[in-house]
Amino acid sequence: MIKFRTRLLIGLLTLIITVLVGLGILLGQLFKSNYIDTYNGRLQKELNLLTIYIENSGGIASIKNEDVMSISHSLNLRLVITNDKGTIIQDSEGTDKSGLNGIKENINQVIKKRSKKETILVEHDEYDLHYSWKPIMNNGQREGFIFAITKMSELKNAYGQIWWILSISLGIAFIAIFFQGIRITARYTKPIEAATNVAIELAKGNYRARTEANELNETSALSTSINVLAQNLQQMAKAQEMHQDRLTALIENMGAGLLLIDSRGYINLVNKGYIDIFHVDAADYLDNLYYDAIEHEDVCDLIVQVFRTEQKVSKHLRLSLSIERKYFIVYGIPIIGSNNVWKGVLIVFHDITEIKKLEKMRKDFVANVSHELKTPITSIKGFSETLLDGAMNDKETLEYFLSIILKESDRLQSLIQDLLDFSKIEQHEFKLHLQEFDLVLLLKEVFTLLDSKAEAKEINFEFEFNREQFFIQGDFDRLKQVFINLIGNAILYTPLKGRVKVSLFDNKKNARIHVIDSGVGIKKEEIPRIFERFYRVDRARSRESGGTGLGLAIVKHLVEAHHGNIEVRSNVGEGSEFIIELPKYVNEPGRGK
Repeated sequence: MIKFRTRLLIGLLTLIITVLVGLGILLGQLFKSNYIDTYNGRLQKELNLLTIYIENSGGIASIKNEDVMSISHSLNLRLVITNDKGTIIQDSEGTDKSGLNGIKENINQVIKKRSKKETILVEHDEYDLHYSWKPIMNNGQREGFIFAITKMSELKNAYGQIWWILSISLGIAFIAIFFQGIRITARYTKPIEAATNVAIELAKGNYRARTEANELNETSALSTSINVLAQNLQQMAKAQEMHQDRLTALIENMGAGLLLIDSRGYINLVNKGYIDIFHVDAADYLDNLYYDAIEHEDVCDLIVQVFRTEQKVSKHLRLSLSIERKYFIVYGIPIIGSNNVWKGVLIVFHDITEIKKLEKMRKDFVANVSHELKTPITSIKGFSETLLDGAMNDKETLEYFLSIILKESDRLQSLIQDLLDFSKIEQHEFKLHLQEFDLVLLLKEVFTLLDSKAEAKEINFEFEFNREQFFIQGDFDRLKQVFINLIGNAILYTPLKGRVKVSLFDNKKNARIHVIDSGVGIKKEEIPRIFERFYRVDRARSRESGGTGLGLAIVKHLVEAHHGNIEVRSNVGEGSEFIIELPKYVNEPGRGK
């Protein structure tokens, strides 16, 4: 593509060349006409003088050939004198010269035509001749003619000199104008080209492009305006980008699923929340009709309702997603622009599954606590009433009932204590009292506390560790509570003459504790629930043993508070294995959940 500067320069040079050529032709013609007029005037004056000289000398007969030749040589002309009929009397070049016949013919034509013009141009093959003449009068009668004949080669040489002078002058003028034109076009078109390039970059979206405006002339205003425009566009683009980023971040991280449907029913936007909730691909939704993309009829019905009523609609929906069911509050919001122009529908999905679970958990917790409290209270009340009715007079019955009341009171106290501990652990104010201690020593103390229970069931109680000391950082009392619960449960659910083994391993950055028993085991479908509050695998045996159903829930919270992890492996009839990983050093104090 030819640059603007080149096109402007070509146009300017074309105009200049046209003007100069036209001016040269005009001046050449003027110079030629002026030269010819001057030449003819000179000849006429010379012929007038010669005519007067001949007439005063006595006529044609008195003129000698020597005089004619002398005058011809002085004037650099060929002089021919004829009589009235055209017969040549005198010729400065002699009557035997070549071309005489042609001269005679031309002279005869001039005399016969009696032309009022006193000049004539006759063309020949070798050269052209110019004739000028005057009649010679004697006593009032025309005696003859005098002709001045010149070759046009001299006139052509004069023309050539004129054209050379014009050509050189016009060439110098052209060169001067050419370089001045380059300078002018460069000066005035360079800023325009720079402004054009900046405008192209701005059209491409490059708002950082700028043009230089050094000179204070007409083009500097254009450069300044372009730069101001670019700066304003850059600021607008930054603001737009900032708003777009904020809007995108808000839409993508709003914690809810969002669909934007236009007035024709096509889906224009699907946010990350919706994709994460429903595990779909955005390409299957964008630019597709909502009833083709959305599988759930309840959602489609809600969208149809918004389209029909043009009113905000909200519903509680339970939707099946793969193998699970989730609960949502779904809002359908009509989008109406200015002048009541219908734009589309916005659908927002709020996942309330966790809220539903927490609500159910709360109800279960209240029911479980009420059930757990009801049993010992009922037993205490029933045996107390029986004693008051007269059974206390029987010493043996009295001691038996009082032992039952004591047992139920201990169970009630244990339940309340576990509830208090669990409540403290779940509070945000709960903090661990971190210290460095010997984990081997802690496990030995737990063994000492539970050894009697193991002996009562004749259980083989083993502790495996190949080091005398193992120091970690943690809350000594809380971790002691963890291992009392775990090892106590292992003894509880292990039959007579069974085996309980505790192994401690140094796993580089972590301490790994395995609590293995040969008890009844746990079904695989029940393993994910054993850490729930009040959940019991064997409710009858747990209640008979005085268990509250909160022990493993407390264990899980305390392990996670130490940034640790607990894992369970078990098969029915083959026993269970609880694996606890604790970091040797806790960087931040743990908190209860």
